[in-house]
Amino acid sequence: MNNRKNTLPAEADVVIIGGGVMGVSTAYHLASAGVERVVLVEKDTLGEGSTARAAGGIRAVFSDEINIALGRYSLDTFERFEQEFDQSIDLHQVGYLFLLDNDDHVETFTRNAELQQAMGVDSRMISAEEAQRLSPLIDTAGVRAALWSPRAGHCTPESVVQGYARRARAAGVTIVTGVAATGISTEGQEIRKVHTSAGAIATSSVICAAGPWAKDVGAWAGVSLPVEPLRRQILITEAVPDLAPDTPFTIDFSSSLYFHNEGPGLLIGMSEDKDSWSFDTSRDSGWLPSLAEAMDRRVPAVTDIGIQSGWAGLYEMTPDHNALIGRSRTVPGFLYACGFSGHGFLMGPAVGEVMRDLYLERDPIIDVSALDLERFNGADIRPELNIV
Repeated sequence: MNNRKNTLPAEADVVIIGGGVMGVSTAYHLASAGVERVVLVEKDTLGEGSTARAAGGIRAVFSDEINIALGRYSLDTFERFEQEFDQSIDLHQVGYLFLLDNDDHVETFTRNAELQQAMGVDSRMISAEEAQRLSPLIDTAGVRAALWSPRAGHCTPESVVQGYARRARAAGVTIVTGVAATGISTEGQEIRKVHTSAGAIATSSVICAAGPWAKDVGAWAGVSLPVEPLRRQILITEAVPDLAPDTPFTIDFSSSLYFHNEGPGLLIGMSEDKDSWSFDTSRDSGWLPSLAEAMDRRVPAVTDIGIQSGWAGLYEMTPDHNALIGRSRTVPGFLYACGFSGHGFLMGPAVGEVMRDLYLERDPIIDVSALDLERFNGADIRPELNIV
């Protein structure tokens, strides 16, 4: 990852805080639309936060219409990414497979599949037998049905960040890495400056793309963003004998166990028994017994495969597991794209264009008004059900 530090400018039309996929996608699309003084500040290297620690899944199979639309639009972009950005992202469209072992989940996913199909997403309910043919490693004991979306899959998050960042710089964006944002100065409802560890930038607009740290960034501007960090762990196995190269991104929905191919082995993840609500990204072996139990039940052929490596990352959770995308009603110069609750990377391409449109005060490519922060002040909370 290019960690080149540019000189911090004294002024900007807009400052983006956060150098993950949301930040660099937004920066690129703003500059491409003619916004001249775009500055992105990232406290570490680009993509080092949640983006680089994501499982890399890309899909449009959600329960919420907005998430379906964002996922589908982004999937279109991922398919064109290498050609348009001259950047390989190691795209594997091997499909997504949700395994369902109770009647309530089958009913819910059947209803979701009908909505997805109506919105042009290739997804359908299949039998346990067909699921086993698609994902040969699984044991289908107890599986009643599955949701299959063949166009979905996974790619490399860091490569997506690199592609957007390179094009953003070429379009005139100043990307400053190794510099932490530390505060925002306001006068009344107006933003005046963004303060950083390397000095201040005079600006009237800020876009918060700070992921799990969004709550603090919002507080600097007097905007309450209900985003909390939740640790999730991932491991990479040693080589799996006779691993099918087209193994789908497979999810045992009731346990949250998921896996997909990663080189000669598998990338495997699952929620922890006891949620760790903090910024702690250290690996904790305490989750391994429950992970092993879930694997023994659903992918017993992998139970004895050794662990090669692993890491922990942070989900940026909201109360309804849906993103916060919009412009503050109280501080109009403050915009936000955060709180994606584990499905942010796959929406990065679409959200970058949405943020461009919101900044330019024009109708966005996808109507995300229902994801505005104000939903938490009323009754329009919209829980996303298809989360992992």
